[in-house]
Amino acid sequence: MSSSEPGYLSAARYGKDLVRVARVVREGNVHHVIEYTVRVMLEGQIETSYTKADNKCVVTTDSMKNTVNVFAKTSPHVLTPELFALHLALHYVNHHDHINKAFIDILSHKWSRIPVQGKPHGWAFTRDGEEKAVIAVVADATEGKQNVKATVKSGMKDLLVLKTAGSSFEDFYKDEFTTLGEVADRLFSTSVTLDYTVPLPSSIPLTIDSITEIGKKLDFPRIFRTAKEVTLEVFATDESASVQATMYNTAQKLLRDAKEIEKVSYSYPNKHYIPVNLAPFGLDNGLGREGGAEVFHPAADPSGLITASVTRKGAGGSLPKSNL
Repeated sequence: MSSSEPGYLSAARYGKDLVRVARVVREGNVHHVIEYTVRVMLEGQIETSYTKADNKCVVTTDSMKNTVNVFAKTSPHVLTPELFALHLALHYVNHHDHINKAFIDILSHKWSRIPVQGKPHGWAFTRDGEEKAVIAVVADATEGKQNVKATVKSGMKDLLVLKTAGSSFEDFYKDEFTTLGEVADRLFSTSVTLDYTVPLPSSIPLTIDSITEIGKKLDFPRIFRTAKEVTLEVFATDESASVQATMYNTAQKLLRDAKEIEKVSYSYPNKHYIPVNLAPFGLDNGLGREGGAEVFHPAADPSGLITASVTRKGAGGSLPKSNL
């Protein structure tokens, strides 16, 4: 750094965002389809590209896009986004001597088989919900290429839910600015964002060749199904005293039902539905009557935002930070 420069490069990371790729895997009359949006970000000995205008260390972002497409064709793990992301991350820290960390984020778009006469069709799909699976993998080779560590976070976003009973909000703290009234029964709606951390088995050396063995040890598709089922079940059945309480109950059940999960985090933005005053039109819309309102105004903003993380007791160690 020149003595005339007032600052120094304290952090640097670059990559390719919004790489869209779809893959069809055909097994006879049963086809499998995935659609991913991928982000690749790299760290390492890349500072001279910033400070010296020297591009010799730059793995081009165009090659990152090409790598995603090639791996979509050649990777045996393409149908499981966690393993596919792990494959990409390990490739970068192993293939390039000067790259120490790889951050792979995948947004998995939902395609579900169309039911025909009660059975899922073999090669016809529908987008039957806007929720998306979200995966974040970090491969860290800062302690050497023979001692690579990795973390895997999975989850979902845009899971829109609503229930018309079984939710209250009472006995809350009130200050001089409080105008909100207590309610014993209200509409409860949110767009769920969930992520959870699944530690990789320490008994399996972390290499590209061991990814298949890791996938046998950790059934990521089953864990994802469990996470969604638990989230929906508790939302529907919990007699909710608050969004906070329901969120905590959901996280506890998920840790009970999916032993592989070390930490789970939820984000629930309130989707407010405001009862409409129809009295000027001679109609009773049940304002002020428990469970009575029938016509609501869906309010886009402002909205409450409630978040929480619940970590399994006894879980240890700090985890590399991901982009999720």
